[in-house]
Parts: sequence; structure tokens; C-alpha cells
Amino acid sequence: MIQSSTTRSRAVSMRILTDDQIWEIKQAAFDIIEKVGFKCRHDGVKKMMTQAGAWVRDDTIKIPKYIVQGSVATAPKGWTIYDRNGQRALEVEGEKSHYGTSTASPNHRDPFTGEIRPTSINDIALGAKVADALAHIDFVMPMGSSQDVPGAAAEVHEIPALFANTVKPAAFIGYSPLGCEYVYEMAAVIAGGQDKLREKPFLILYPEAIAPLFFPDDVVDRILIAADRFMPQLPGSTVSAGATGPVTLAGMLVQITAEALIHITIAQLRKPGCPVAMSGNVGILDMKTALMTMGAPENSLGIAAQAEIAKSFDLPTWGLAGATDAKCLDAQAGLEGAFSILAQGLSGLNLIHDVGYMASGMACSLEQLVMGNEIAGMTKRFVEGITVTKDTLARQIIEDVGPGGHFITQKHTLAHFKQELSVSKLLNRQTIDAWKNSGCPTMDQRVQEEIRSIMETHKPDPLSDKVMAELDRLKKEGEKEILAKREKG
Repeated sequence: MIQSSTTRSRAVSMRILTDDQIWEIKQAAFDIIEKVGFKCRHDGVKKMMTQAGAWVRDDTIKIPKYIVQGSVATAPKGWTIYDRNGQRALEVEGEKSHYGTSTASPNHRDPFTGEIRPTSINDIALGAKVADALAHIDFVMPMGSSQDVPGAAAEVHEIPALFANTVKPAAFIGYSPLGCEYVYEMAAVIAGGQDKLREKPFLILYPEAIAPLFFPDDVVDRILIAADRFMPQLPGSTVSAGATGPVTLAGMLVQITAEALIHITIAQLRKPGCPVAMSGNVGILDMKTALMTMGAPENSLGIAAQAEIAKSFDLPTWGLAGATDAKCLDAQAGLEGAFSILAQGLSGLNLIHDVGYMASGMACSLEQLVMGNEIAGMTKRFVEGITVTKDTLARQIIEDVGPGGHFITQKHTLAHFKQELSVSKLLNRQTIDAWKNSGCPTMDQRVQEEIRSIMETHKPDPLSDKVMAELDRLKKEGEKEILAKREKG
């Protein structure tokens, strides 16, 4: 039988902008790049831009539209990211969504005492271990910015601690160009060489320009370091509505798009074909407190819209979800985390980071991460949609059971329930009596028990003693060289 006009399955999704609105935003961004330009003191970039045909005067660079369009054309339209063992992990393309941890906050919330204290290297290691055990956290970032090691060299301490506790791919910010070089050297040791790392990358750099439209030398150097190695990178400027960008969401999208396109152009002029996403962070300024919020609906609205603009260029996208402005695992934390994870999953963003942020990004929380993992799993199932086939329509099964029957003993039920029905580790679905008899556990208690279980039982795939010894050598050498260079100025 030939069956026509049938869609077996489709992902559930949503759309924010019309094609006309996307066109208007893109044209405005091209105009800003060409007429306003960006500030950059980097002599290498000035020379490169001049040779390409851009207009350079003092520290201002204005790029004609044709140069930007040519740069977008050479950027890969998707990436495959591997885990540290060389297995395929993430297809960063289309509307395939992957969730990752929070990063770079100075504080850590202790999951058992509730104390918010300075982040340590042990917190970085534990965050990676917990993330490694969570089925719906697809990539990791160092969960915090370590305060117990020299800040200028923190990445050479954090990356070994991270990869000793997870096989999952990682993204990192990098605190200095030299630190980034050492991180890539460490990654090459894990991969078995720089060529193997390029062939199967498991590390993504996240250089953050400064809004509005400023690319400092150290940020540019990080862009170029990743480009030279053909390592994937994510533009990461944060445009805060009403502070570092226009208060209107449309104006903020224009600025984010312009800054991402400038980043892409720098990277592509340096190394045509190097992998660069089209991304940026939407910041919403709370006008009551003058602080940036991470739980406002406008965060996800703006990020989802920015992703639609990026997808119009066929480039990978970057999101921010699972974060909260709450200071503990309360209803606000659940509400804000769930809203953003679902909204951005429905929007089909590719790499969605910051699951685990609390206190407006000022603290990383394993509790928020574990609860976010549950929400991410629910979202993935929801977005997966419904498969419609002859078998799933179940006409024959309904006929066989008939009126008044039940389906619990049917082979069809046994064959399909694991694929059709999600199972929760955290949500309480007991009877009232069973819940009372188990001590009336709350969500935060169940989350704490899950973290305790992971700490006691999860064993990440270890790195070899030889690799760990080389990472330790590079850590010591890197710290010494980075601090010496910083002291010299």
C-alpha cells in the first residue's frame, strides 16, 4: 500500500519573528557594521581589515556589507562535537538542542548546607562529576570561577579538574589568550595530538566581546587562537537592554546580530572555513534593582528571536536557560528554570548553557543543575512530538481490546511504553499515603539525595595516569608563564 499525505512525526516548535522582521533586523545590523563600526585596537585585525577593504581610522573599523556576507558564506553551517573519548556527542545544526551547565560565577551554593561561598577547584571537579551523571545535560562548562587559585591562570587549573571528571564535551571562556593556548595544548594531550583534536573536537571556546561594539585585544586574540586551530567558537557579547544596548528588544537584536557578525568576520578573514556560531547573550536590566536578571521572560524571548536570525544564515546558535535569580531551590527557581528551558527548547536553539545558575549568575548550584536536568528531559520529550504510523495508531489493538477492556497486558503496550512515556527520578507521583509514609520528602530533599547518590556511586571514565601527569605538568608550567607575563605587563 502507498500511503500519502502522512507525516510520521514532527518536532514541536514555535516561531517568534516573521521572515520580514528577520530581514529588517539583518539589514539594520549590516548598516550598523558599515556606518557605525566597532572599536578595536588590535594591530593585526586593523591590518587584516584594511587588506580586506574595510574602513579603518584610529580604533574604529567599519566593514562593508559584502565583506561580512563573504565571511558568513565561508563559515561552516553546522558542527559535529565529540566527547573526550572520540565518540560523537553533539550535532550542532538545524534545530537540534543540547543543554549544558552554568559557568564562571565567583560563588558556589553548597547543596547540603545552603551556604553560598567562594568557588573552589573542588567545586569545579564536583560539578563536572554531577553533570557527567545527568542524562539530559549534554555538555559541561567549569561550574564557577575558582577563587582558590590565581585568577589570571584559573583555566589551567579548571580544565584538568573538569576533564578528570567527565567525558562529555565542554565549552570554556578562557581568562587570557595564553591560558587558552594552554587549554588547547591540554585538550590535544587528551585527544592524542593536535590533528586528532581538530578532527574530533570536544572543546568549544566562548570569547566575550564587550557591548556595545568593543573588541578588546585579549578577546580578539582568543578569537584568533581558536580560528588558527579550527576549533569551534561562540561569540558571547552580552547586550543588556537599557544598559549596554537599546531597551527595545528589536534594537537589542540588531546590536547582538551586528556584534556576532563582526566576530564571525574577524575569524573568517583570519582562517576561512573555521567553525564559528552566530550568537550572543540577551541581558535584561531590572529597572528596580539595576541588576541583570536571568529569569525574565524577555531573556528567552530575545534569545529565541536571535536564534531565528542566526538560523536564517544557517549558522549554529547559543542559548541561556535553566538559570534563576532565586538564591535557593524554591518555587521561583523552578518556575524560572522551567520557563526558559522549555521556551528555548521549543525554539530549537543548539547549545543552551547555564543550567545551574542561581542568584542572577552570581552562584553556581548543583541543586539547580539536577532539577534543570529533569526539566530538560521533560522538554526533550515534549519537543520530540508524536509519531504517527500504522503501528502507533493502534487500530487493531483497540479493536482487539474492545469496549470495557484494558491495555496493560497487551504486547503493544510492552513494546512501546518506554519510548512513549517518560520516567521521572525526581517528581513525586506517589499516593498521598505513600508520600507520608516515606517522610513527606520535598523537591529540594529529593534533589539533595540525588546529588549525594551521584557523589557516592558515580565513577566517571578516568583519564590515564600518563595523561593526568602531562596535564599536571602543563598546569604548573602554564600558571608560572601566565603569572610571569602578567607581572611584566
